[in-house]
Amino acid sequence: MKELYDLIIIGSGSAGMTAGIYAGRSKLNTLIIERDLPGGQIKITSEVENYPGILHTSGAELSMTMKKQAENFGVKFHTTVVEGVDFSKEIKKVKTVDGEYEALAVIIATGAVPRKIGFPGEEEFRGRGIGYCATCDGEFFAGKDVFVIGAGFAAAEESVFLTRYAKKVTVIAREPEFTCSKSIAEKALAHPKIEVKFNTEIIEAGGDKVLRYAKFVNNKTGETWRYDAPDGDTFGIFVFAGYVPQSAEYSGQVRIDEYGYIPTDENMRTNIDGVYAAGDIRPKLLRQLVTAVSDGAIAATNAEKYIAKVKEKLGIKKEETETYSAYTESFFDDEMRAQLSPVLEKLENQVEIVAILDRSNPLSEEMKAFLNEFSSLSNKITTSFFQKGENIQKEKEMNLGISPTMGIFTSNGKYSGVQFHGVPGGHEINSFILAIYNAAGPGQKINNETLEKILSVKQKTNFKIGVSLSCTLCPDVVSALQLAAIKNPLIEAEMIDVNKFPEFKNKYSILSVPAVVINDEKIFFGKRSLEELLTLSEK
Repeated sequence: MKELYDLIIIGSGSAGMTAGIYAGRSKLNTLIIERDLPGGQIKITSEVENYPGILHTSGAELSMTMKKQAENFGVKFHTTVVEGVDFSKEIKKVKTVDGEYEALAVIIATGAVPRKIGFPGEEEFRGRGIGYCATCDGEFFAGKDVFVIGAGFAAAEESVFLTRYAKKVTVIAREPEFTCSKSIAEKALAHPKIEVKFNTEIIEAGGDKVLRYAKFVNNKTGETWRYDAPDGDTFGIFVFAGYVPQSAEYSGQVRIDEYGYIPTDENMRTNIDGVYAAGDIRPKLLRQLVTAVSDGAIAATNAEKYIAKVKEKLGIKKEETETYSAYTESFFDDEMRAQLSPVLEKLENQVEIVAILDRSNPLSEEMKAFLNEFSSLSNKITTSFFQKGENIQKEKEMNLGISPTMGIFTSNGKYSGVQFHGVPGGHEINSFILAIYNAAGPGQKINNETLEKILSVKQKTNFKIGVSLSCTLCPDVVSALQLAAIKNPLIEAEMIDVNKFPEFKNKYSILSVPAVVINDEKIFFGKRSLEELLTLSEK
């Protein structure tokens, strides 16, 4: 029998997780459906200093704390992609790639994604110098010049963050002044490594393999000027030009305004009873952490009242939900072991992780220590270690190119097509665990259309995914391609930590992650769907 939730929250940003915390405290049976890692836009913010009661933290740290709070109140999290919804009846339906979920009420908290400007060269040099996430890509521009496009909060804040790496940061603002709070603007204006050019717009960027030049215009005087990177060098352009609301899946179900936002009243109610919206998906004057949190709290509080009425009307008996005690505070500390335990207990078959080590690379010892500790977490996981050249047969099966590496072999002794060049810490621990789960079974559910697309690949195809462990966008790309490799023996997917393998990074001029190299020839940057990547591999 399908479980009926009291509340489903779509989106795990600050608004969604706050709604989860309030719903959990109210003993509502709550599910948060998340497409990415929890946190939304705040997770890529380097510093959070304007949230009441917190002097200083990072967006990623705050996001994980919010998730723990929600989990401690019994809220369940599930990572999947929403394909559609049906809000026409009292039982709301949320359709995802791995099944349908039902609830008495729904809160839409899907937020927005970075907006592209559309200047010539923006798409061509995305990942080759043009980026949208300072936290993910800032380190690639150590000692180089960087331009920040925008005049809002993100542009001002991230320009200060980028001074940790850049030789100089130039802010290009088409407005006559910053449009964010005065305190944030003053911090950028006063920084000795930041120059701000107001009334200025970018009109073109170009180069060869990487950025070499950019052209700008003063929108008051019409004067144009050009920046050229020093001989043989490159530079960075980070675009912070607002966001596009993620509301397409709800078109036809709730009212959406001309800009793509979901209007609500002051109680976060949409035009459909039992459906609420919170956070950046709403039209609002101020898009900040504090307003997202406020929206989430209001939405959950009003949803609770609505749910109580519906339960009474439908004769649904109220059930107490169990509250979860907090985890105790390493490749794997006590908290992480507790989180991994229920996943590893589900493994159906044995998997072997084969590590091909390289005495000349100190990463080998770290990789060996990681695997020894990880294999101790489950009796379904075994490890084998070989120095490069010791087991030619395994190296041949793995099509060994870059070492050290670790490859996953299934219970029948066959290579899964999945490799990790680097120790999968940071955000990549998620893709590593998913790879084990998919190789050992039961594995993630996958719809027939996606499976058919994976199996339609009829020739050997190798995907190398360049990542950094601080990148919040990379694990989804890695996991998707590794799932494809496990399903189709003609596909290989290799995660490569670009900071540990500079030869790979330099060979493909990688200045942004995720970077996907197909068959050692074509390279594509940014988060892309599995279907899109498989289509690109065919061209």
